Amino acid sequence: MSKKLVMMLVVVVLALASLSLWAAAKTYQVTGPVLEIRGDIIVVQKGNEKWEINKGDAKITGDLKVGSKVTIEYTMTATKIEVKSAAVNETTPNTKSVAPKKEPKTTPTKK
Repeated sequence: MSKKLVMMLVVVVLALASLSLWAAAKTYQVTGPVLEIRGDIIVVQKGNEKWEINKGDAKITGDLKVGSKVTIEYTMTATKIEVKSAAVNETTPNTKSVAPKKEPKTTPTKK
């Protein structure tokens, strides 16, 4: 292969890799003891809060049981999106009535 072809392949691979990074959702994590396991739900204590997280297709390493300290990595995924109609009629411009400015009162000074 020529150097030119190799360089073009490297550029294409890097470009595709950078696109996949932009498309990936941000990941978060929670760490704490497992309080409860119900079917596909894991309940984890984080501070004073109880976090319920769906296991989904997550890979589990180690023995997951109540009392175990775990770190769960997760992403936020929408299950439903409902678009509400705008409250203001979009065909008419938004006009606000503005009260006229009042001139400050001046008091005459004595000489």
